[in-house]
Amino acid sequence: MLRIVDLAARLPRGRPIAIGAIVDRLNATHLDWLFEGRVVADALLQLQANWMADYRNTSGIVLDELDGVETLTIEDSSRVDPWIVRQAERAAAACREALVEFSRRDRTAGG
Repeated sequence: MLRIVDLAARLPRGRPIAIGAIVDRLNATHLDWLFEGRVVADALLQLQANWMADYRNTSGIVLDELDGVETLTIEDSSRVDPWIVRQAERAAAACREALVEFSRRDRTAGG
């Protein structure tokens, strides 16, 4: 999720971008991982749900289909940047917690 949010923060605002193009860019950028379209779409859907929970509208993160192509449009406003930074910080904290939990389970003494 963090890598997807990181890329979303750098995407152009106010115009639809094909989710397939986002997947391609993620795969070209992060050679240590294979991003599947459905997984990226699910992460973007979660991002949209977070926006709706925070702002009570659907204009900020719009997932749509144009001419048979699934797209993402991010609102071109000053409220997007600080919001998406908070989303990235939240995702990074979740990653750190998962790593800490994994390291606890990996210890032989359990402590």
